Amino acid sequence: MQETTWTPWLWAVFTVVAAAAQTARNATQRSLTATLGTVGATHVRFLFGLPFAIVFLAGIAAVRAGALPTPEPVFFAWVAGGAVAQIVATALMLAAMGQRSFVVTTAYIKTEPVQVALFGFVLLGDPVTPLLAIAIAIATAGVVIMALRPGAAGGGGLRATALGLAAGAGFGLSAIGFRGAILSLNHADFVTAASFTLVAGLLLQCLLLTGWLLLTGRAVLGAILRAWRPSLAAGFMGALASQFWFLAFALASAASVRTLALVEVLFAQGVSRYALGQRTTGREAIGIALIVVGVVLLIRAH
Repeated sequence: MQETTWTPWLWAVFTVVAAAAQTARNATQRSLTATLGTVGATHVRFLFGLPFAIVFLAGIAAVRAGALPTPEPVFFAWVAGGAVAQIVATALMLAAMGQRSFVVTTAYIKTEPVQVALFGFVLLGDPVTPLLAIAIAIATAGVVIMALRPGAAGGGGLRATALGLAAGAGFGLSAIGFRGAILSLNHADFVTAASFTLVAGLLLQCLLLTGWLLLTGRAVLGAILRAWRPSLAAGFMGALASQFWFLAFALASAASVRTLALVEVLFAQGVSRYALGQRTTGREAIGIALIVVGVVLLIRAH
């Protein structure tokens, strides 16, 4: 299924592209939170991302001329777990971003790899080599140094920390769920398997959140439709990021993918400094250096 004969580094290329697209999506969603609320801004990435994911799958099926997967019941269980975890994690992430800077919130969330390694080992049997464990530890130390600054417990910092760490756990469980779904298909073409899983996940997420808003906040649905221009951009970037995340999950363990994904902190640093006008502290610079070292070790581990 994995077609790793293409190149042993293909998963890394997919991950870096996904991280860049996700940074752009997060920045767009952050601006939507003020007008749509946390749940509304969360729904945007799924509702407006689904059409793009369907187009991706249709194009891939046409180009590769292969049959779509025939999923077993276990596939839907993995997808449901990943979909729900991602909804919760996205909402927690946006709530945290409303209380702390963009780059520091991203750093909180990126404590995820340690949890992903544990979840992946227990649930999927993904191995964790000594060098991989060291890479995860160093890179995670970098984000912890960036996040746990002096005085963080005051002025809403404790709440932001809790939200960010919980979001990281949610994204970790989501990664495991979606990788489990892709692997459960046992499809000969990893690109088709990843794209099929993406559409299934987004469809379920759209149904869940639309149903929730119909029951609790119909006005939010109207607001989402009125904000279709920025929502369309967030949906496209979200679908693009997810497409490449899923391709990476098809080729490498979730722990490896999510550790390399820490480069998103570097992208977020650029957004924070040049787009949002937030300055980089010395502590954040040290954290970034450790993240780079961890990523280098991760690449060597592969």
